[in-house]
Amino acid sequence: MYFKKPFFIALTAVSIAVVGCKSSAVKQEVAIKESKKDVIAIIDKVNNRWQSSHPEFGNSFWHVSAYHTGNMEAYKVTKNKKYLDYSMAWAEKNQWMGAKSTDKSEWKYNYGETDKHVLFGDWQICFQTYIDLYNFTGKNDPHKIARAKEVMEYEMSTPANDYWWWVDGLYMVMPVMTKLYKVTGNEMYLEKLHSYLQYADSIMYDSESKLYFRDAKYVYPKHKSANGKKDFWARGDGWIFAGYAKIIQDLPKSAKHRNEYISCFKDMAKALAEAQQKEGYWTRSILDPEHAPGPETSGTAFFTYGFMWGINNGILDKKTYLPVAEKSWNYLTTFALQADGTVGYVQPIGEKAIPGQVVDKNSTADFGVGAFLLAASEMYRFVK
Repeated sequence: MYFKKPFFIALTAVSIAVVGCKSSAVKQEVAIKESKKDVIAIIDKVNNRWQSSHPEFGNSFWHVSAYHTGNMEAYKVTKNKKYLDYSMAWAEKNQWMGAKSTDKSEWKYNYGETDKHVLFGDWQICFQTYIDLYNFTGKNDPHKIARAKEVMEYEMSTPANDYWWWVDGLYMVMPVMTKLYKVTGNEMYLEKLHSYLQYADSIMYDSESKLYFRDAKYVYPKHKSANGKKDFWARGDGWIFAGYAKIIQDLPKSAKHRNEYISCFKDMAKALAEAQQKEGYWTRSILDPEHAPGPETSGTAFFTYGFMWGINNGILDKKTYLPVAEKSWNYLTTFALQADGTVGYVQPIGEKAIPGQVVDKNSTADFGVGAFLLAASEMYRFVK
C-alpha cells in the first residue's frame, strides 16, 4: 500500500532511519503539532461534515448509536450546543428507547434487528447517550433513562450470564452498566458487568495473545487467517479496548474489579502496540497484515482513543505508548481524514477481515466517525 500524500510530515531524523524496520515501528517518533484550538478545528470539521450530510436522525441500532457516543465526547470538549441538540433530537425521535417491545416474555438477545431483541446489546448502546444527555441536561428528567433502567434491571434479574457473546457487545453495554451505576448507586450493575464479562472472556479471549476473537466462531485453531494465523479483527478489539477505557473511567477507584480491568487493558495495549504498522494504522486482521492489507480507520481510531485515554489518566506509560498514539493520530489526521471532513478508510459493517474487500478514502460510516471523535476528544485533553 503506497500513500499518495505525505504521511510522515513530522517524522524526526531518527524515525526516518528506522521506518523500514518493522521491529522498530513502535519506537518511531511522530511529534503531535496541534494545539487545543487545532484539535477543536479537526473535531468541528469532521462533525459538521457528518451532521450536515445526515440531517435525518436514524434509528437507535448500534451503528447510529456508536456515532452518538463519539458526538457526546465531542460535545464535552467543545461545548458546542449544536452537537448536544443533534443527539437530543435523535434520542427524542427514538423515544429514549432501543428495541421497543413492551412484552418481556418475548425479549431476546440473539442477533436480531426487531423490536423483540430488547436484550441484544446492539439495541442497548443507545442507552449510553441517553444517560449522558440526562446528566448534561440537569438530571431532572427521569424519562430519559427510564427505559434504560427498565431493560437493564430486567436483564440483571434473570439467571442468564451469556448476554455478551460477541466482542462488539462489550463496548455496546459495559459502559451502560457503569453509567447507570453512577446514576443509581446500585452495586448490582457492577456485579453483573463482571459476571457477563467473565462469560465473554471464557469464549473469545485469547490469554496468549492478550486479544479478543470476534466471537466463538473465530477462535483459533477452529478458524485461521489466510496465512494460518490467529485472526483478531481490528474493529472488534477496538470495541473492547475502548470499552475498557470507558468503564475504568467511570468506576470508583475502590471498585472490586477495577484493577482487574486495568490489567486486561494494559495487556491489550502492549499487544496492540507491537502489532501497529509502521504507517500508524492497524490492519483489519491484527496479527496477519497480509490477510487483508492496507489501512483501516475504525479499529485504528478506537485504539488511538484507548491509548490516549490511558496516557491521560496515568494508566499507560507515556514514554512507552505516546509514540504509538502519535503515529496513529498522524494516520487519522493526514490520511484517513479527507479535505471535506469525511473520515475515510472505514471498513463497512461486518464481523471479520475480508481479503479483497475494498476499503478506500470513500469508505466511511457513522460508527467510524464516532470512533474518530472519541480519539480526537482524548487528543484535545492531552495537548496544550
